[in-house]
This record gives sequence, C-alpha cells and structure tokens, in this order.
Amino acid sequence: MPTLYLVGAGPGDPGLLTCAGADALRRADVCIYDYLANVRLLELLPPNCRRIYVGKSAGQHTLTQEQINALLVETAQALAKSKPEGGGVVVRLKGGDPFIFGRGGEEAMELRTAGIPFVIVPGITAGIAGAAYAGIPATQRNLATSVTLVTGHESEEKGGGTPTLDVATLSALLAGGGTVIFYMGVRNLPDIAAQFLAALRARNPQAAPPPPIPAAVIEWATHPHQRTVVGDLSNIAAKVEAAGIKPPAIILFGQVAQFRDQLNWFETRPLFGRTVLVTRTRQQASQLAAGLADLGARVLEAPTIELAEPDDWSQVDRALLTLARSAERTTAAQVAAAETIDYDWVVFTSSNGVRAAWERLQKLGLDARALAGARGGIAAVGPVTAAALAEIGITAELIPETFTGDALAPLLSKLLADKGKTAARMLMLRADIARPALREALERAGAHIHDVPVYRTVRPATLPDVVLGALDRGEIHWVTFTSGSTALNLFEMLDEKRRAVIAAAKRISIGPQTSATLQRLGWPATLEAQEHDIPGMLAALRRQAGP
Repeated sequence: MPTLYLVGAGPGDPGLLTCAGADALRRADVCIYDYLANVRLLELLPPNCRRIYVGKSAGQHTLTQEQINALLVETAQALAKSKPEGGGVVVRLKGGDPFIFGRGGEEAMELRTAGIPFVIVPGITAGIAGAAYAGIPATQRNLATSVTLVTGHESEEKGGGTPTLDVATLSALLAGGGTVIFYMGVRNLPDIAAQFLAALRARNPQAAPPPPIPAAVIEWATHPHQRTVVGDLSNIAAKVEAAGIKPPAIILFGQVAQFRDQLNWFETRPLFGRTVLVTRTRQQASQLAAGLADLGARVLEAPTIELAEPDDWSQVDRALLTLARSAERTTAAQVAAAETIDYDWVVFTSSNGVRAAWERLQKLGLDARALAGARGGIAAVGPVTAAALAEIGITAELIPETFTGDALAPLLSKLLADKGKTAARMLMLRADIARPALREALERAGAHIHDVPVYRTVRPATLPDVVLGALDRGEIHWVTFTSGSTALNLFEMLDEKRRAVIAAAKRISIGPQTSATLQRLGWPATLEAQEHDIPGMLAALRRQAGP
C-alpha cells in the first residue's frame, strides 16, 4: 500500500508550511486538498500529480466528511493497484493542523481500519498563528499563563449552532488571566460573548461589574487580506457585525488582546492590503513576488513571457565551442565544429541569457570553464546578471553602475579605446527580441559583434484564472513591469475592459526603456526604479508607500 500523509497546511501563509509537509507534497502521486489550504502550496506538487479538491466552507460542502474518508481509502487502494512496486504517496492537505478541529483523527482512524499506512504531519494552527499575525501573544509572562482552544460551532450532525460550553470553567480561566481562542464561532459570537458575560457576573453577583475582558476577532488569519477587530466582551459582537467580518475567522478572549496596538506588525507593512500584479516569466517571478510579499502585498503572478529554446542551436553551439576552443576545453571533434576566430569579450544582458548558455554548455559536454576563452573577460549588464554568472563560478569583470545596456556600451567602448582594441570581437548571448542599441553602440566604437540569440521569448496563450478574476473585479492596485516585452505582451493579452483596469492601477517600471514602452501603450509609469533591477523596484515601492 502507498503511504497517506495527513499534512497540516498551516493557516494560510504558504511560508508557514513545515519542511516535512513540503517534502511530502514534492513526492505526492495524489493530493486531496481543502478549502483553507493555500493553493500556492500546490506549486510544490510534481507535474503529474493528480489533484482532488474536497473543500468545505461555511454552508458549502463539496463532499461530506464520510465521503472524504471513503475517498482517502479508495484513492490509496487505487494507487496501490497502479503502482504494484509500492512507494506511492497520497497527501491529504488540510488547513491548519489536522488534529486541531481538523477531523484528522477521524480520517486517520478510517485509514487504520482499512490497513493503509499513514503519517501525521502537524501544521501551525490558526488560533496561535492568527493571534501572532494580529500582534497578540497567546501567553504573556505574569499575565496569561494558559491557552484554551475551543470550537465555537457544533458539528453538522448536531445542527451547527452554538456548542454546549463549560462557560463556568472557561470564564474562571479568563478571570484568572487565561486566553480562550474559539474556532468557527463568528456566527455564534453574540451568544458566546453573552454567555461569558453572564458567567463572569455570576462569579460574584454582589461585587461591582467585573473589569472588561479584551477580545479580538481575526478574519482570514495570516492571509494578505487579514482583518482584525478588537474590543471587549461587551461590544465585540457589535463591532464584528459592523465590520462585516465573515468566516473563516478566529475569536480570542483574554488580557493579551490589549497588546494588539503595540505589537501589530503584519497589518502595518508598507503594501498591506494592496494587490500587486507581477508580469514576468514563470521562472523569474519568484524573487519579485517574495519581496512584495515581505512588504505585505497580495501578489498575483501573471506570466506574460515564456522562455523557449532557439529554433536552431547551430549558431549558439558554434559560438560556445569557439570559446571552449580558445580555453582549450574541447575535443578534436568539437574543435572542428568551432569558428577559427577568438573573442575578446562575452557580454550577457540578462540572467536568462546566462542560464540558457550554461544549460547549453552542459549539453555540449562542457562546463563554465569554456567561458575563460574570452581573452578580455565577461561583461554583465547588472548585478543580477553578475549573480547568475557567480552561481556557475564565473566573475564578471565589467558591470556598469547604471544597470542598462545603454550604460554598458560606453563603458566597454572606453575600455577598448584605453587598451587600443577598438576592433575587438565581442560575443553577445541574449534574447531573440533584445534591443539593438547595445550592439549598434559597440559597432560605432569599432567593435565586431557576434550577436547570438541564446533563447526565445514567447507570449503565453492566456493568463491564470485567478489573475483574470482579479482584473474583472478591479482588485489590482499595482502592476510591475520588468521589460518592454512584459508590457507589450500584457497589452496584447487583455481586452479593452481589462486594459482599462491596468490604466486605472499604478504601474512601476524597472527602467527607462520599459517606461518608454509603457508610455507608447498609454500606460505611463507611475513610478520608475532608480536602480534598474528587482531590488531597485522593491526599494522604490517601499519609499512610495512611506514608513
């Protein structure tokens, strides 16, 4: 039989998934996932992994719990038949922690009865993580020394109303400084709060009214659209109703809620509450997306460019073999396929060009030492490109202070002039749609340029559904553009109505060439990065958002 992993996905922030959970997802043959499991976690699954959605939200059930239990058993048994050699992995991905109001115990018992081996991978539960993301410590020395987790909602079998609570005991814990956290209780909050108020008064009916007990309700805990409402037991229900708070949300009663104003870190980040559309290749979106998420943004990735191999590798191969011949890193057969010329410089204008050249070198049976065939050295358009070179053990000898091809051209021209090498031969390895300005500037300086497309850029057929939905709802606040081609492709992929949404949003450009393209499209840049790279864009957005 395969092994079934009951994996806690955490409360929503994909960064809170455990290492063990990520490892299980990467090995999964089948993944059965819930409504509260962040769909970004599915990116960890192998491409051929079967995905089955069994989400349950308030009032909407794809499957009953009994049907889910049966599905787990049937899926494991079917996988066993398809993989008689064994070693199959089924992942049951559940929001939060499987064993804290996640019905993971019921599912594990069903698996045990069916003889299916299972592994429990705990997750960070919403009650603890949500409180932390709202700036509320669940415990605090000398103030709160206990935490009690309680369901605020009866099971469907019992009607789904307010549960039967031991309010006397729970109110005693509150009065003694404890923290009580409710799950799934927003709809029953007025009743729950009233029960606690009555129990606290009943503890000493002759005394003056007890001091207010602070309370907080956290909606969509740890998500970029998290909302928190604070008050006390007497007014929290009214405040939640006025704010329109809906499930999923957690409720917290206790003195620790008073720390919210001092420790609120998540909802005060510069881009919190803003949705940012990232237009890059799928391969490159992660660095920018991660930086924006750190600033608090809800990030939607809209790949407007896909990278593809050249239609014909022959020109690339001759250039790389020529470098390798000069570096004495070739076989006799490879020497015969190389040119007889020598290159003085190799110029990379993007990290994509570096990676494409590196992958092709490996397929030719060569390694990064072949690039030592450039007698003058390696030039990179900026630090990101230089970092990509460093990953394969190559140090760029020349990087302009301003990270554009226009800045690299005079730097190379001056270097050649200083060395009396105005007729130097240069190999440029870059995209098929790269601007000709750098090549033309170097040719005017007397250099001989071998401009070789080492990869192609292709426009995808469409955008992800989540992006199209956000555009249709007008949810986009910022759009990032890292090249003119990302802007052009996005323009071509949208109809007039969706183009208007981009026009109404704010737009940040990586540099002057991209800004010029945006201007031509009628989408002038709201903001342009001073340093023309990803860190420069993030710094510009941080400055724009203020402290």
